[in-house]
Amino acid sequence: MLSTRAAANAARMGGPDVDSAELRAVQQPLKDDYREHPEQAMVTLRAEGQVDDQGISCSVATGQALAVAGLHPATGGDGSLACSGDMLLQALVACAGVTLRAVATSLQIPVASGTVTAEGDLDFRGTLAVSKDAPVGFRSIRLTFDLDTEASAEQVQALLRLTERYCVVYQTLAQPAQMAMSARAAPSRPSGN
Repeated sequence: MLSTRAAANAARMGGPDVDSAELRAVQQPLKDDYREHPEQAMVTLRAEGQVDDQGISCSVATGQALAVAGLHPATGGDGSLACSGDMLLQALVACAGVTLRAVATSLQIPVASGTVTAEGDLDFRGTLAVSKDAPVGFRSIRLTFDLDTEASAEQVQALLRLTERYCVVYQTLAQPAQMAMSARAAPSRPSGN
C-alpha cells in the first residue's frame, strides 16, 4: 500500500507539465524509503474479470473503464469485443510510453511528442489446437518509437536502453514471471426471497 505522501505525489504526476526537478522531488523520497525499507517497495497489483453465461467474453475493470474481452475474429469472434492479445500490446505501449517519458524528463532530453507502436505475430493454429507444432502465444513482438525530438542519436539510444531496462511490461514479457494457475469451483446458488 502506498504511503499518504506517495499517493499525494502520484496524484501530482498526472499533469501535463512535469519537469525533471518535479519528477526527482516526487521519486526521491520513494527511493529513500525503499532503500531503508525494501519491503515497502513490494506491491501486489491485481486485475479481476467477470465471466457469465451471456457469451464467450470476460469483463475486466481497468480502473478507468470496463473492458470486455472476447474472441479475436481469427478464432471465431465478430470483432465487437476487445482481443486480449491487443490488450497485452496496448499495455506494453502504455508502459513503454510512460517509461520513455519519465526517462526523458529525468535526463532532460527534449521529446516534443511521439508515437509508440507494438506489433505482435500470432499463429492462431496454436490456440485453436489445429497444429501441435504451432506455438500458443506471440512468436515475436516489435516495439517502435517514432519521436519528435531534437535529441542526439546518443540521447535517443540512451532513452531506448533505459526504457527497455525500466519498463515493467517489457521486462515481464522479455523475462517471463513465474506463473501459477488455480481454480475454486462452487455451484452458483439461486437467490431466494
